[in-house]
Amino acid sequence: MAAPGAAGAAALVQYVVLRGDLARSWPLGAVVAQACHAVLAAAHAHGGHPDTGAYLELGGAMRTVVLEAPDEAALTVLAETLKQHSIDHEVWTEQPENVPTCLALRPYPKDQVQQHLKKFKLLK
Repeated sequence: MAAPGAAGAAALVQYVVLRGDLARSWPLGAVVAQACHAVLAAAHAHGGHPDTGAYLELGGAMRTVVLEAPDEAALTVLAETLKQHSIDHEVWTEQPENVPTCLALRPYPKDQVQQHLKKFKLLK
């Protein structure tokens, strides 16, 4: 039998959106680092939110979905859309180049945010 609240926690997902143009032109390790930075920034900035705490408590059962934005313009439009809908997220900007590379949402129930992300495909 599942623990109380486990069903709600299991429905949490963290979405990460990386720029596909960079994924095809930068070394793999550099691209993975961008995603790591964005995820940690989102966890840090929104660590006090109950969904973030519940997600982190899942340990090895955490669900993360990595999507691809085709380019910087698409990532910027997505960030603005999320902001307009009050969806907590962090954009990672590589320094000193000042290049937005990735964004990560804090963990959310999938049904609360999926509508804003459905046009993006899984990163391959």
